[in-house]
Parts: sequence; C-alpha cells; structure tokens
Amino acid sequence: MWNKYLNFIRGISVNWYGKTGIILTTSSFITFLVLEVARFSGIFTNQYIGLITYLLLPTLFVFGLILIPVGWFKYKGTRNKSTWELLNERFPDEDVEARRTGSKLFLTIALLTGANVLFLGLASMQTLHFMDQPVFCGTACHSVMNPEWTTYQDSPHARVKCVECHVGEGIDALIDSKLNGAWQVISASFNLYEKPIPTPVHQLRPARETCEKCHWPAKFYGSRLQTEVTYKPDSVSTLRYTTLNLKIDGGPEASYAGIHWHIAEKNTVEYTSIDDERETMIEVRAEQPDGSFRTYRNTRLASGDYSAEDTEHYRVMDCVDCHNRATHIYEQPERAVDSRMRVGKIPREPPFIKREALAALTNNYNTVESAMTGIANHLNGYYRRNHPEVLRSKSAEIDSAITVLQETWKRNIHPEMNITWGSYPSHIGHPNENIGCFRCHNSYMKTDDGDTIDNDCTLCHSILANESSEPFQYLDTITDKEPEAALKHHLQQEFLHYFIE
Repeated sequence: MWNKYLNFIRGISVNWYGKTGIILTTSSFITFLVLEVARFSGIFTNQYIGLITYLLLPTLFVFGLILIPVGWFKYKGTRNKSTWELLNERFPDEDVEARRTGSKLFLTIALLTGANVLFLGLASMQTLHFMDQPVFCGTACHSVMNPEWTTYQDSPHARVKCVECHVGEGIDALIDSKLNGAWQVISASFNLYEKPIPTPVHQLRPARETCEKCHWPAKFYGSRLQTEVTYKPDSVSTLRYTTLNLKIDGGPEASYAGIHWHIAEKNTVEYTSIDDERETMIEVRAEQPDGSFRTYRNTRLASGDYSAEDTEHYRVMDCVDCHNRATHIYEQPERAVDSRMRVGKIPREPPFIKREALAALTNNYNTVESAMTGIANHLNGYYRRNHPEVLRSKSAEIDSAITVLQETWKRNIHPEMNITWGSYPSHIGHPNENIGCFRCHNSYMKTDDGDTIDNDCTLCHSILANESSEPFQYLDTITDKEPEAALKHHLQQEFLHYFIE
C-alpha cells in the first residue's frame, strides 16, 4: 500500500516547486500531530507552542499544497505535453490504466485530498479555538499588546475571555473581528500603529450585548457603602478614610434615583463629543417622559472648537462611558501607593515612606532598566542621607518596598508603547473637571432656557467621612456610643431619605 503513495509522491515531485510543496505539507502535518499530542498530554504548555501549532503549521501546509499544482503546471509548460501523456511518463502503467474512474492513481488522489480536507478542518477549528483564548490576544503581538495583557491579568475580569467583550456573539461579530484582526497583524508587522493605542475602542460591541450578559442594570438596587483608605505624605504616613454611600440604583422610569439611571432600559441619554473621544462633550440630551429630548449644550465651546461631523451622530450612553477601564486598569501613582500600603505590601513604619515612595515612582524614567535602578537608588539614598538608623534597622522592609514599587512601575508604565502615568484615565468618579462625571455634570452644560445638569455631590452619593481619622464621620445628631449601632442608624436614615426623595 505504501508503494502506491511513494509512487504518487515521486510522480508529483517534478521540480523544486513540487519537492518544496511535498516537504512543507508532510513536515507540517507530522509536526502538527506531534505538537497536538504533546499539548493534550501536558508536555508543552507554553503559549508560543500554540502559535506555532495553530497558525504557522497550517499556513505552511496550505502553502505547500499550493506549490504542488504550481510545480505541475510549470512542468507541463516546459514539456509541452498533455496531462495524460505526462501521467503515463511519471506513473506506472497499472496506476493510470484506461479505466480511469477506478485507477489507483485517482484513488490515491481522492484519499490524500480527503486527508488534506480533514487536516485543514481540524486545524481551522483548533485555530479558531486558540485565537479565542486570552493568552493568544495578549501574547501574539507581544510589544503592542503587552501593556493590555499585563493589566488584564490583574483585573476584576481576569477570568473573562477577551472575545466576550471585544468580539461578542454571532457570525457578524466573528467576521468583523477577524477582518479587524487582519488589519492589526498588518499594523504590527509594519509598525503602523499609534503609541499609545488610542482610546476609546470604537469597535467594541454595545454594552447590552456584552457587559449586561453578567451585569444586569435592572437589578442594581439601593446603595453600596465604599470606603477609600489613603495616607498623608507626612512623617508617619497618617491614615485617612473617605466613606461614601453610593446610590447605585437604576431608578424608576422618570426619576433620577441613582448612578445607573443613565443606562436603565427605560431611560435614554445621548451625547456628542469632540473627535468622538468621549471626553469633551458638545451636547448631552436626555429623553423625557413624552418622548422628546432635553438638550444641554457646552457653553464653553465656540463653533470653531469642533467640526460639523462631531455633531452628526449621537452616542447612546452605556456602561463603558463611565467604566471605560473596566478591565485594562492603569493606576494613578498615589492610589497605587495607597492600595499597596493598605494591604501591607509597603510598610508604613519608615518615616515619610508614602512621600518618598510616590516620588520614587513618579520620577522620569526612559527605560525599564533606568526605572528599576532609579527607584532603588531614590529610596536607599533618601534613608541613607536622612535616616541612616532606619536603613540599618529596617533594611528588609525598605528592600521589600523597593521591590513592590518596581513591580508597580512595570505594571503601569510601558515605555515601548509611550504609556506613562495618566495615559489612560478612568472615568469612574471625578478626580478633575475634564474626566469622569464632571464631563457632563457641570455648570456650563446648559439648555436654551439656562438650566444646567445637576452636579450636586449628594446626587450620586452621601458622604459619611471625608479624609477623616475614622471610617465614619457621623452627623452631629448621631450620639450613639456604639459605632456599629450608630452606623446602622445613620444608614437607615440615609436609606429612608433616599427613597423619600
């Protein structure tokens, strides 16, 4: 039986095209099978083996298949003979006997064609499956996607596949994603991409098709208590609390009940922004009970500040207009230091540790190597000059802080992509008037009759403590000596006041 296939291989190896095609198809097929067995058995787990197995090998296989007929037609052209004459020359008589439909040659071709189709089908299914894995999205274009891969692995959605948000469901979404992926491959290959990658990502599927598969706005009820811990840049890194009672309710149909009113199914909020970057608003409009829209215009903008195209298409507000960094979260330096001090990764005992850690983290470093050296030199140098006794007695704690700060810098700063502090701000909250809630909730978004969008602090939350030494700075009317009882009483009053309003 094997002689039949060997004869066939010899017969089609008519020139270097055919020989190269045979080598590529045979070697890639065998290597694919070996690597598949190794991956399933756990011998190989490296993600780059997947790239070789599911992308490189099938590509080589197809390229080899193409070379074989190319070689045959080249051979036919040089010999100036018919296909049948060439078959009789290249194959034994018994393989190309007159009963062509039952000849061994054509049976061999049929079997090998079936094997090729089976292999390509299996490889295609495995390739699509592999390309749906986060490890492929994060490592295929390492220099480009490494920042997003780094932040993804340390995010609330680290167990959610990239394709669940970036592709969505349905054949249309799949086709769009593959076409977009093809352009990304070209951009990465020829260095055509911007650094940093611009946001927002306009190709994202609507939140109702992605986010709301898990997060159901209709089930956002009442309020949620949130406490932020910060440290002052003084000698003892004084602990401070800010406690907010966030009103997260989606609210009833025509009531501004809570934060998620903006995306409740029965409410519609739309806006236009300069260059569609969703930061500087031009107009914001909210649907009224009668179906009309109440429009607020940015009175700080002149007509020349934006183009007519910017005002042509309104975007319907959804989850990612506020939760724009729901997964790929880049920290701000002060919050990064505070969060690591809170969990004990950065010790609080060394004097001025908060101030010096922040200074070490935010110095201007051009490369990863200079950052690692600079952070270590800054902290060691400060304590060597100003507190040598601390450097001797707490050298282990300072070394630990240096390591944590170095890891924090590498997580958030990526010089190869021009990503630095503030490159990707989050729109959750309102750290300043240019981002977050204050993009719309400000005094210069006005209707024609002068009304503005409400920007009162208590619209979205009640403040229970603000930079306080205790987690709850209660109202003066609360005098209960037991903190838990006082908190319970206060929240009950907040709850009643919230729903009575």
